[in-house]
Amino acid sequence: MLEKMKSAWRIPELRKKIIYTFGMLLVYRLLCVIPVPGIDIGTVAAAVKDYSILDFMNMMTGGSFQNMSIMAMGITPYINSSIILQLLTVAVPSLEKLAKEGPEGRKKITEWTRYLTVVLAFIQAVGLVFAMRANSYGGIWYVVIGISMAAGTALAMWIGERITENGIGNGISLLIMAGVVSNMFNWGRQAIVGVAAGTVGILPVLVVVIAFVAMIVVITYVDMGERRIPVQYAKRMVGRKMYGGQSTHIPMKINSTGVMPLIFGFAILQFPATVFAFFPTSGINMWWNSFQNGIWYQIVLAVLIIAFTYFYTSITFNPIDISKNMQQNGGIIPGIRQGRATSDYLAKVSGRLTLFSALFLAVLATIPTIITRVFGIRAPFAASSVLIAVSVALETLRQVEAQMVMRHHKGFL
Repeated sequence: MLEKMKSAWRIPELRKKIIYTFGMLLVYRLLCVIPVPGIDIGTVAAAVKDYSILDFMNMMTGGSFQNMSIMAMGITPYINSSIILQLLTVAVPSLEKLAKEGPEGRKKITEWTRYLTVVLAFIQAVGLVFAMRANSYGGIWYVVIGISMAAGTALAMWIGERITENGIGNGISLLIMAGVVSNMFNWGRQAIVGVAAGTVGILPVLVVVIAFVAMIVVITYVDMGERRIPVQYAKRMVGRKMYGGQSTHIPMKINSTGVMPLIFGFAILQFPATVFAFFPTSGINMWWNSFQNGIWYQIVLAVLIIAFTYFYTSITFNPIDISKNMQQNGGIIPGIRQGRATSDYLAKVSGRLTLFSALFLAVLATIPTIITRVFGIRAPFAASSVLIAVSVALETLRQVEAQMVMRHHKGFL
């Protein structure tokens, strides 16, 4: 591994991209310590402990939310904006037509995503600060706080896009990964201090570490797994040239939906918590808090994750279109007739993979809660954050490996 890292460092273009990526990540983490004016930090810290949605946001931002820095909203509004426009692209014909117009259409949708990100960041920041009663001065300071956090989100979005363009990997995903890794380091430092002082048992700490490592191993195994459907293309004459005749395969990933079902599931269940937070003394808010601590909350979350896994697969994988493209190019799956039989076979395989993926994600989402309930220690990670971090790390390694293979160096994977 050390020799491969040296080989990667010797490639001038790759070295420049790696330095640029780490430099921009360092700038992002430095911006995470710039505080927003007019915030009562003690009130925010208490709210983070009481509401799981705030704790989840704090994990995704590497502690920036609890410290109420200008990066407190992180890149979450950008993710929400992307999801909203992606769903609208499927539902609204005019947006679907715009998305199919090529680079210009995608450029327009990206521009709308940026504008929507800033608006959502402002609304979300003002709403959360108002719900937590964390504004020290009130009045016009809500506008100041909202503008500060929206500007931080816009800056984070810009940093992510620059990394994607000039660095290695997907910039937005790397920012999320940086927050997750930072949160783990913060938890590790606090755990060491707690064990040394005798306030935290060493057994719960070991359980969290073992669970974290086990999740990384399992997620890596599932993320790299795929079902390969063999395809044979017949020879055909086009003009004076012969095409086809080769064998290939259709790679179908075991977890093709990634982290989206987890994000959708958590977002749906955390929306009522955000609304009820505006009425902290009401009976329905107290009922919701008790519901979040019960087994039925985990059951509903698992059902939502399974449902969204099937939904997201249905809009990203179309076996009928794949079957038509194969038939037009003379491709056939050995033992399966072209046309309807091929699309049915692909749908059957996709259904089995989706079932495994849905159950895998549903079980994965409950592990941090089980650790908290059984051992009485708060897990410093969420299932979605670990899944994002591992997926981003693997994808970044693949990109580095591709750069190395192009120059006749052996890759990492």
